[in-house]
Amino acid sequence: MTGQHRIVILGAGYAGLAAARRLARTARNAHITVVDARASFVERVRLHQYGVGQSIPEWDLRELLEPKRIHFVQGWANGIDTERKRVLIDGASALGYDSLIYALGSANDVAGVPGVAEYAYSVATPEDSASLRSGIPAGRIAVVGGGATGIELAAELAQSQPDSRVLLLGSDEPASWLSRRARAHVRRGLERLGVEIRSDAKVIEVMPKGVRLADGAVVEAAATVWTAGFGVPDLAERAGLMVDGHGRVLTDETLRSTSHPDVYAAGDCAVIAGPGGRELRMACATALPAGKYAADALVARLAGRAPRELRFRYYFQCISLGRRDGVIQFLHADDSPGRTVLTGRTAAWFKEQIVQGAGRAARP
Repeated sequence: MTGQHRIVILGAGYAGLAAARRLARTARNAHITVVDARASFVERVRLHQYGVGQSIPEWDLRELLEPKRIHFVQGWANGIDTERKRVLIDGASALGYDSLIYALGSANDVAGVPGVAEYAYSVATPEDSASLRSGIPAGRIAVVGGGATGIELAAELAQSQPDSRVLLLGSDEPASWLSRRARAHVRRGLERLGVEIRSDAKVIEVMPKGVRLADGAVVEAAATVWTAGFGVPDLAERAGLMVDGHGRVLTDETLRSTSHPDVYAAGDCAVIAGPGGRELRMACATALPAGKYAADALVARLAGRAPRELRFRYYFQCISLGRRDGVIQFLHADDSPGRTVLTGRTAAWFKEQIVQGAGRAARP
């Protein structure tokens, strides 16, 4: 390793693996190490499927990375010493770096509402989905959150759990950010599957057998699944990196930390400015290009070049409604919904191709 530039990537999700893949192809005289607590890569966008009992692809990270001359360390990164440039792993060993790519992603936000951590299931991580998979009861299941994850999970539960009644709770209409036509199809699709929808329900407490709403009403349920928010690890904040109010790393236009120039950040754990200065949302559609760009910016600087400008836009958003229905909303450059919408089996097929492509794009 004498003379090699040591690049450590924290996180083996979409962003981290995309960065590792790009670096393996473009970084000369570099020693690349990926650190992750898990031994395998699971497509996060399929975790709602896994949570209801379906089989989903899984890849051994060491087998993926080592043939590409990317070293893999399995362990929890629980500290970053930015002065000595090293990552503390499992509270014992230390891994030195010259450049760091921070791509630890996000997890379920269990702190914002009382009872979520104690009583609610989730599908934010493989471990969360495994817990739901092994503990789905018969009876009413309350899914909290009208975003894409809540919609997709409610549909899968309704389709795969005929002995259960699924209730989708949210403060807004499901898929409220999409066009009128897309929203209407989401509602019809959920109702066709037997999902009960309440779009005026703000949950303020999760209890052992139900939830409490802001108006004081109690909704009884055999189980509650929380999909109403995501949080990020506090590792960056504890390390002294500049972060926003949610703990996401603040980055410049090249995804470099605004406080530590040897650290780059990509994916859910980073604040990334998109077209018009609008922050890019948490999604694999953000994580994959962001991971690649962070790698490119790092390689450019190592070669003494100025990084190219980050050019980014969304083209569509995909939501599945079970295995045989879905919605594809095409988007304007500013991420607002356009006029074109695909629905039904065509949309379900389209989304499956996108998910498969995202998995291939992440795997080195």
